[in-house]
Amino acid sequence: MVNFILGLVAALIVLAFLVLERAYRHVPTHELKRIARGGDEVAQLLYRAAAYGASLRVLLSGGAIVFTVLALICMVQAVGTFLGVIVVLMVVGIGGFMVVPSYELTKSRLAFAKVMAPVVSSALERLQPLLAGVVRFIRKHRHISIHTGLYEKADLAGLLERQKGQADSRISPSEIALLQHALSFGDKLVLEVLVPKRVVKMVAANEAIGPILMDELARSGHSRFPVYDESPDNIVGLLYLHDLVGARKTGKVADVMSRKLTYVHEEFSLYQTLQAFLKTKQHLFFVVNGFEELVGIITIEDILEQMIGRSIVDEFDRYDDLRLVAKTAAHKDHKSHTEPKPEPEATTGPSEVVK
Repeated sequence: MVNFILGLVAALIVLAFLVLERAYRHVPTHELKRIARGGDEVAQLLYRAAAYGASLRVLLSGGAIVFTVLALICMVQAVGTFLGVIVVLMVVGIGGFMVVPSYELTKSRLAFAKVMAPVVSSALERLQPLLAGVVRFIRKHRHISIHTGLYEKADLAGLLERQKGQADSRISPSEIALLQHALSFGDKLVLEVLVPKRVVKMVAANEAIGPILMDELARSGHSRFPVYDESPDNIVGLLYLHDLVGARKTGKVADVMSRKLTYVHEEFSLYQTLQAFLKTKQHLFFVVNGFEELVGIITIEDILEQMIGRSIVDEFDRYDDLRLVAKTAAHKDHKSHTEPKPEPEATTGPSEVVK
């Protein structure tokens, strides 16, 4: 009779280990640490044990195995081998199905983990030298790796999409969208985002510099212009709008243009093109096809817009104007002080993520 009772107790302890294992697995350790730092008492209790990492998993898994064996031994001695095994399987199997049916963190499971947290923490503190040795032994003789379940970029993109609908997500939709665009922009080709040659604003090399030309270029909204000689297919330079400031009014465009031209192929990926921008320190490339024909241009702004998923508002590119920069900063600072501030969001505790 004593062995039978001891066997039942051992089987129930196995269930307790299983409940604790599920409770600690539900909330990742780094998230539990964040919640604990926010002052949540339950998280602080649970983190004392979770901070031991692999030692906690060894304790719970090893404890479940040891008490399962103990329950089998006691039951076999009490009612025989066949009935003993059946009773243990029924208690652990049926009880586990009822008590540990899923990975959800239920209120009862959280309450049990909270009550047992001091006991688990105390056991880990005392058994840490032994548990650490077991962990080292396992890692030495068996490579342990946790598969992410991701195999290619499409899987990661799907994970980001699911994150948008996660109720307790603290990653804003705009940040997720930025990550999605950064993940996929390298798959696009230059020919998909280039500015076609027919709409590119060009300047003739022999055109005279004067108020009319400067006003025309300023109204275009661009700061860089391809320069051609006789035919738009014969590009000979690149004119920067700021180079016209201070230029002689009687001069020609050819006198102030830059003759350094850089090219990319239309079938380059945007990632390749970004690397080329960084290497050459240029802001505009001329795009050619397989026949060495000019088909358009691409700027570093075009690349960045594809990366972040929205147009770049450059506020007239006047970041070299100290007064304009100061005025813009002052306006934003005034706006931030006059607009009502939203109430700070409370940190989600373990008791608030219970389903």
